[in-house]
Amino acid sequence: MNPFRLIGDMLHLISILLLLFKIKSDRSCAGISLKTQILFCVVFSTRYLDLFTSFIIISIYNTIMKVIYIYLSYSIVYYMMTKYKFTYDNEHDSFKIHYLIIPTALLAILTYETPHENTYFNIFLEILWTFSVYLESVAILPQLILLQRTGEVEAMTSNYIICLGGYRFFYFLNWIYRIIYEDWTGKIVMLAGIVQTLLYCDFFYYYFQSKWYGSKLVLPH
Repeated sequence: MNPFRLIGDMLHLISILLLLFKIKSDRSCAGISLKTQILFCVVFSTRYLDLFTSFIIISIYNTIMKVIYIYLSYSIVYYMMTKYKFTYDNEHDSFKIHYLIIPTALLAILTYETPHENTYFNIFLEILWTFSVYLESVAILPQLILLQRTGEVEAMTSNYIICLGGYRFFYFLNWIYRIIYEDWTGKIVMLAGIVQTLLYCDFFYYYFQSKWYGSKLVLPH
């Protein structure tokens, strides 16, 4: 644990809480991509299967954060598919998520790192973990496409995306710290992080431009 990772984790948590707060306070999920939220549920579900194999052994902090991420992500999907489903913009949120799931799954099978205990079960867990890393890097894509199709972006939704971008930025600093002080190598994680950051760049440009000119955030179609 280092300060960069801690800040990144808090920004990640804040982003999810902001989205959940927006849905419950507005009683609407307008402008939010259900496809992206489903992808995040898949990401957390496949990444944190170690909750059942090493519960609290590694870190109480890690265990608590994993449970929170899973719970909040599924809560958002639950609200979007039940209580506030009539406010969901199904027409514009039409990205086919299997175009992301299938390639990232195949890539994970081809590039996963062999675990120290080379059993079929550990290999399976490693493939799922690698898949979750790749999928997280592109999971925001349906959300960004939805916002681009609708144009104007609500403040709370934009803050959600900015916090996600901030989480990724501080994780970059965390990786640099670990490379220098912990002799860490995480090529798969860093590659996926670079891809994810590139997807945010266009949104960041228009976000900070709107802040500079004091105007509403509007994305070009």
